[in-house]
Amino acid sequence: MTWSVVLSPLLPLPLIAAAGLVALVLCAILLWRRQRGTFLRALAFTLLIVALLNPSLTETERDRLPGIAAVIVDESASQVQAKRQEIVAAVREALADRLSRFKDIEIRWASVRAEGSGEDGTALFSTLNRLLSDVPPERIAGAVLVTDGQVHDVPANAAALGFDAPVHALITARPGEHDRRLIVHRAPRFGLVGKSQVITLRVEDLPREAASQNVRDRVQVTVRRDGETVSVKQIAPGENALIPVDITHGGMNIFEFEAEPLAGELTIANNRAVVATEGIRENLRVLLVSGEPHAGERTWRNLLKSDASVDLVHFTILRPPEKQDGTPINQLSLIAFPTRELFSVKIDEFDLIVLDRYQRRGVLPIIYFDNIARYVREGGALLVAAGPDFAGTPSIYRSPLAPVLPAEPTGRVIEEPFRATVAERGRRHPVTRGLPGADADPPRWGRWFRAVEATPDRGETVMNGPDNVPLLILSREEEGRVALLLTDHAWLWSRGFEGGGPQIALLRRLSHWLMKEPELEEERLSAHGAAGKLVIERQTMGEEAAPVKITTPSGAEREVALERSEPGLWRAEIEAGEIGLYHLTDGKHTALANVGPLNPKELAELIATEDKVADLVADTGGGTVRIDAADAAGELPRITLLSDVRHWAGRDWIALKRTDAYVVRGIRSIPLFAGLLGLALLLAGLAATWYREGR
Repeated sequence: MTWSVVLSPLLPLPLIAAAGLVALVLCAILLWRRQRGTFLRALAFTLLIVALLNPSLTETERDRLPGIAAVIVDESASQVQAKRQEIVAAVREALADRLSRFKDIEIRWASVRAEGSGEDGTALFSTLNRLLSDVPPERIAGAVLVTDGQVHDVPANAAALGFDAPVHALITARPGEHDRRLIVHRAPRFGLVGKSQVITLRVEDLPREAASQNVRDRVQVTVRRDGETVSVKQIAPGENALIPVDITHGGMNIFEFEAEPLAGELTIANNRAVVATEGIRENLRVLLVSGEPHAGERTWRNLLKSDASVDLVHFTILRPPEKQDGTPINQLSLIAFPTRELFSVKIDEFDLIVLDRYQRRGVLPIIYFDNIARYVREGGALLVAAGPDFAGTPSIYRSPLAPVLPAEPTGRVIEEPFRATVAERGRRHPVTRGLPGADADPPRWGRWFRAVEATPDRGETVMNGPDNVPLLILSREEEGRVALLLTDHAWLWSRGFEGGGPQIALLRRLSHWLMKEPELEEERLSAHGAAGKLVIERQTMGEEAAPVKITTPSGAEREVALERSEPGLWRAEIEAGEIGLYHLTDGKHTALANVGPLNPKELAELIATEDKVADLVADTGGGTVRIDAADAAGELPRITLLSDVRHWAGRDWIALKRTDAYVVRGIRSIPLFAGLLGLALLLAGLAATWYREGR
C-alpha cells in the first residue's frame, strides 16, 4: 500500500501559472514597499492557486509480481559427442534445487537439441528469445546458460537481448579436452562427369600443446566416393591439402573424408567431412541417323534439339544407292555422309546413337554395324526406332548388330489402330511408371496405327501394342544399354492426334535411362533428409523390398521395413535423431543421405570454451563459471538476488535481478480542497488579509 498526491487542475495549467505569476509579482511589490500583511496575502494567494490545482491524496494497493528467469540447457550434438551428458544432468539438478528456494523468482526451463532439426549450429539465444517473448522486459530477472560455450547465435551486444538483466554462463567441460577435426576449405558444388575436381582440406589438432600427435607427423585421410574407398592420402596437420576427386556419374556424387583418430580425443565425429558435388554431363553428343524421310523424323530432331545440353549430329539418307537416275553428283547432297569418321574414328565420342527407321542399303559397310555393337558392349547407348524396315530382309537385325538387339522380328507388320499400354513389368519400371494417362483403361492418350511384331529373347518389355505384342523393350548389353521401340508412329502424340500423349516424358526418360542416370535405375536404394526426417526409397522390379539397415552418424544401427508406395517403389520415413551422414543398405544396395548441413557447425568445434559468450556475458554484468566435474553441486556458484547493481557475479557467486514489477489491485482518492474544508481554508486566508487591514 502506497500514498501519493495527485493534481487534477480545475483550469488549464497555463492560466493557473499566469495567475500564480501575477500573485508572485504583487507579493514582491508589497514586500518591496514593506506593506503590512504581505505574508498573509501571499498565503491567501497560495491557497487559491493550490485550490485551482485541485490536489487529492491517493492510496494505491499493489501486489508485487515475481521476476522471471530463464535457464537454457544445451543438449546439442556437441555435448553428446563430447560425452558431457552426466555433467549437464548434474548441473541441471543442482541448479533446480538452488533456484527453487527463491519465492520471488519464477524459473522457465528450455532444452536445445540440434539433432535432426536441420539447424546449422546451437541456437541458445533464439530459444531464450522465444522463451521470454511474452514477458515484459521489467519482469525479466536474468538468464542462465548451461552450455559448452559452442553457441552460434550470440547477439552482438547486450542491447540486442531486449532486456536489462544479467546473463550467466555455466560452461560444462571435461578435464584436459583435446580434439582433432577435419575442415573443408574449398569444395566445388558442380563438376563435369568424367572430369576431376580439387577439394581443399585441413586437419587441425586442438589445442596444439595438448595434442599427442606431433604436428610434423602426417595424418592418414581416407577418401570415399558414394561409400566406396577410392584413395588414402597423407596430410600434415595445420596445412591445406589439395585432394583430387573424380566425378563419375550424373547426379549427386557424395565424397567422404575421414582422418585417423587422435589418441584420447573427445570424439571422432568431426574427424569426418562430407562434400556433395552435382555431376553434370558436358554437352551430350547424340548421333541421329534416319534411314529415310518420314513424318516422325522431325519429331526426333525437335526433341533432341530442344535440350540445350545436347549436341546433335543428324543425317538423313535421302536417296539410297539403288536409286540412281543420272543426277549430277554435285546436286545430290550438300555434304557426303562421313561414315568412316562417325562409325569408326569418332564413334566412342557419342553418348547416344539413334537409328530411326534405318535399314541395310549399302550406305554403311557391314563392319560399321560391328563397331556399333562393340560401342554398346563397352558402355554406349543405342536407341532403335523401328518401322517396316525392321521386319524386312534388309533389317538391321540381319547384320552384326543382331547380338545386342533384344528381340527378333517375325516379319509381320501390324497395321491397325491401337492404344499403347504399359506392360505389367512396365508399371514397376522407372521409365514407364506413372506415365500421365496410363492409369486409365484404355489409357488416356491417342492411338497409333503401326507396330512391328518381334519376339523378345531378353530385356524388359515395358510397353505393349495390339494383341499385347511387345512395343518397347529395354535391355542391358554388358556395359551398355539398348532400347528397341517397335513402332514409327510415336510422332502422332507430339502432333496432338486424339489428344496426343506423354511423348516428351517417355522419350526423355528413355534417353536418360540409356545414359545411366541414377534416378532411372530399376534397382536402386536412395535416401534424403527433409525437415528433420530421413526419407528412404527403394526402386525394384521385384515383388518385395528387403528391410533397410541404417547406420546413424554416431554409429548406432537400426532396421526399417519399407512399405509399398506404388508399383516398383517402396518407401519409409523416419525421424532423424542426429544430424550428419547416414549409411543405408539392404544387403545388395547401399545409399548415403545427409540430414542437416553437410558439415554442421555443431560438430566443427567440440572443445568447451568461454570465448564465444564471454563478451556478451560481461556486457550484461553476468559471470562465466567453468564446471568440469560430475560433482556439479560442489562447483556450482552461490546464487542470490540483488537490486540495481553494476556487477551481478563474483568469484564464487552469481545473482539474479530483484524486479520492481507490480500489479495495481485498487486506488482510493481523497480531495484536499473539496467540500467545506477547502472552502474554510480559502475564507480563512481572505479573512486574515482583511483582519490585518482593519488593524
